[in-house]
Amino acid sequence: MTTYDWLLLLHLLGAFSFFAGAAVAAAGQLAALRRERPSEVALLLGLTRWGVLLVGVGALATIGFGSALVSDGADWGFGQAWVQWAYGLWIASMAAGGIGGRPARHARELAQRLAADGDRPSRELRAAVRAPLPLTLSFLSGALLVAIVVLMVWKPGAP
Repeated sequence: MTTYDWLLLLHLLGAFSFFAGAAVAAAGQLAALRRERPSEVALLLGLTRWGVLLVGVGALATIGFGSALVSDGADWGFGQAWVQWAYGLWIASMAAGGIGGRPARHARELAQRLAADGDRPSRELRAAVRAPLPLTLSFLSGALLVAIVVLMVWKPGAP
C-alpha cells in the first residue's frame, strides 16, 4: 500500500467515526425528547457523550488525514473550490454541533439533579430537552456532514 492509500483509509475511518458519533448523539437526543422521567433523560443524554467523543475523534481524523491527502500530491490541491468548500462546511458543522450541543449538556445536568431529587417530570427539563434552536443546530451539523460527503464523492471541478 502506498502512503496515499494509508491516508485515504485513515481519512475514511475518521469519516465513519464522525458519522457514527453523530448518529449516536442524534439517537440519544431524539429518544430523550420522548421521555418525561429525569433519570431516563439523564441516561439518554449521557449516552450522547459517547457519540460526541466519536465525533471529536472522527473530526480530527478527517481534517488531519484529509489535509495530508491533499498535500500528498493528489490530483487536486488546497486551491480547488471543492476542497475549500469542504473545509468551510467542516468548520460550520463543528460550530453548529458544538453550539447546539451545549444546551444538551445543561439539560443532562438538570436531569441528573432532578433524578436525584425525586425523579419527577419537570417543565423546565421538558423545555430544556425540546429547545428548538439547539435541536436545529445539531441537525444542521449533520446535514452539513452529508454535504461534505457529497463534495468528497463528486469533487466538482477536479481534474
